[in-house]
Amino acid sequence: MTAAFSWPGQARLAMSFVVNVEEGSEQSIARGDKLPEPVDELGVALKIPIRNYGNESNYAYGLRAGAPRVTALFREFGFHCTVTAAATALAQSPHLIEWVQQDGHEVCCHGYRWVHQFSYKEDKERQFIQDAVRTITESTGKRPRGWLSRYLLTDNTRRLLAEEGFTYHMDDYSDDVPRWDRVDTAQGPKPMVIVPYALDTNDMKFWLDPSFTPAMWTDYAVATFDQLHSEGADQPKMMSLGLHLRIIGRPGRIGALRKFMAYVKQQPDVWVATRGQIADHFARVSPFQASGLGAVV
Repeated sequence: MTAAFSWPGQARLAMSFVVNVEEGSEQSIARGDKLPEPVDELGVALKIPIRNYGNESNYAYGLRAGAPRVTALFREFGFHCTVTAAATALAQSPHLIEWVQQDGHEVCCHGYRWVHQFSYKEDKERQFIQDAVRTITESTGKRPRGWLSRYLLTDNTRRLLAEEGFTYHMDDYSDDVPRWDRVDTAQGPKPMVIVPYALDTNDMKFWLDPSFTPAMWTDYAVATFDQLHSEGADQPKMMSLGLHLRIIGRPGRIGALRKFMAYVKQQPDVWVATRGQIADHFARVSPFQASGLGAVV
C-alpha cells in the first residue's frame, strides 16, 4: 500500500527515461577480471580467460556511434533523463559528461564499474560505493543521490547506500509508483525513497531475444504508457524506459525510440522527469512517517 500523492500540474503519469552508460566498465581480462563480459549482441559467453575483442568493440560502438544518436533525440524532443552510469564508464566519456551538464540531465550511480556486487562482503561493497561516488563527483562536479546495481545486490546494499548519503534507490521492480522505506543504519533509522525500475520495457530485450523487433518494442512501450496513463486518472503512475547506447543506438533501432518519444510528446498530462526529480517531488508531497503509510515497504 502506498501513500497518496500527486504529480506536478496534476499529471497522470511521470515518464522516466533512463539511459544506462556501462560501456568501458564491463568485465574484461584487460581490466583484471577472471573472464570477459558474458553479455553481448550474439549471446556468446566465453568460459575461458581470454579477451573477447569482438564484444569489446560492440560495447565501444555505444560510445562512438550510439551515443550521438541517443543524445540527439533527447535534445530534439527536449526531454530530461536520468543517466545511470557506471562511474568509470562515464569518467572515460567527456562527450557524455558535456551532454549531461549542458542539457540538465541527472547522473545516478550504476556502480563503480558495471560488474556484479552480490558476492561482495560488507567492507568491499562499501568501498565499491564510495569509489563510485568519488569518481562521479570528480568527473561531473556533482554528487549522485540515487543508485542502481547491476541487477543483483546484497542484504547490506540499501543500508550502505543510506549511510553514504543516498536519498533514493532503484533496485526494485515491485510497483509503478515510488514509496518510502525505513532503513536501519549505524546512525539510526533513515528514510529512503524507492523509485522502482522496470525490466519489461528495457531495450535489453533486443539482446535477450533476437526475434524481438524494434516495432514490437515500440508497440509494447506504447501499450505500457497507455495503460499507466489511463490508470493515472485515478492515482498517478510512473513509467520507466531503460535504454543502452550500444543497443537502442543502432541504426535499425533508434527509430523505435524516436517513435515512442514522439508519441509521449503528443499526450496530455505527462510529466517527463528525472529519477531525482521524481524522488524529490514524492518526498515533498508525501513526507516520510515513522509509522503508517510512509513506512510501508
